[in-house]
Amino acid sequence: MFLHLGNDVVIPLKEVIAIIDLHKDEKKLSEINQEFLQVAEEEGFIELVGEENKIKSFIITNKKIYLSPISSATLRKRSGYSPG
Repeated sequence: MFLHLGNDVVIPLKEVIAIIDLHKDEKKLSEINQEFLQVAEEEGFIELVGEENKIKSFIITNKKIYLSPISSATLRKRSGYSPG
């Protein structure tokens, strides 16, 4: 099964480790997440999906970290994941 992240980017669902909401405007991104994304970008693990000013979530996989314009709630629904 695959997960569509936006802008024609599709990844295997089995590679997804976490889908995390990115509150750029509403809330400040936690310090630990900011540091994590900064280090990942410096190391070359970040792939931007779409425009930088439209990022709503980031997806951690076993290969990269994707910055997506699709909300974490929508991505969770697309993945078919149901907690519980």
